Amino acid sequence: MMTPARLPLFLGIDGGGTGCRAVLADGRGEILGRGTAGPANIASDFEGALGNILQAAREAAGEVSLTALRAGLGLAGANAGAAADRLRPHLPFARSTVVTDAETAALGALGDSWGIVGAIGTGSVYARRDGAGLRQIGGRGLAVGDEASGAWLGKMALSRALRAADGLIPGTPFLSALIARFGGVDAAVAWAVTARGADFATLAPEIVASRDPAALALMEEATAEVNAAITALQPSQPLPVVLIGGLGPVFAPRIAAHWTVRPAVGSALDGALALAHQIPD
Repeated sequence: MMTPARLPLFLGIDGGGTGCRAVLADGRGEILGRGTAGPANIASDFEGALGNILQAAREAAGEVSLTALRAGLGLAGANAGAAADRLRPHLPFARSTVVTDAETAALGALGDSWGIVGAIGTGSVYARRDGAGLRQIGGRGLAVGDEASGAWLGKMALSRALRAADGLIPGTPFLSALIARFGGVDAAVAWAVTARGADFATLAPEIVASRDPAALALMEEATAEVNAAITALQPSQPLPVVLIGGLGPVFAPRIAAHWTVRPAVGSALDGALALAHQIPD
């Protein structure tokens, strides 16, 4: 049983295309519980995302009722149409704020500083925070965006492997092996028809590690996409850049010649928890 001294309680939730994390803390910042669950992109799979959000929240809360918590949620897909509005009635928390994962990533990674954050994992999204507030670009999903993300890398690699199999572009050992792992062209296409972003992203580690010409060319293209997004956000006096997410450490040294790259102050989950603390009484 929580004592009155430990109330109110705050819940931070970071939901992305690969997984959902939750952390429970008291007013002093002491961590009381943590939880994890599956993907939580509320635009691409609303029902699945909702279930995973609640699962992670319950695991973090333990015996504490979710109705007693103030929750800050940074979620992939929250900027897509009315996805966030659709989610809010299903949240059982006492008070909650739902924003994009870019906002909580920026809040966690930058702390009190100004800068640009690129969150590059299963998907990709970028944000600049300065005296004018927060500006976000990207984060629109694999169908029309998420350039340089793990899902984008996997989708592009498989697309090029299929084009090579058709004789439209030169083949390479990596591209041939990619088709072979699925059991041939038809099987690869059948897999891709139902694959989600997280499925395509499982191919990313091989692409990043490969020295094959096709993989190297794809990584160069991805790096150019990261640089383009940062360039679009930079003001006249350049701000430092923080890259987070599973692929953040991969791209950070690749862009270091162009920008001042700094380590993150905290994580997107830290940002979500800070967001919960900002909810007024």
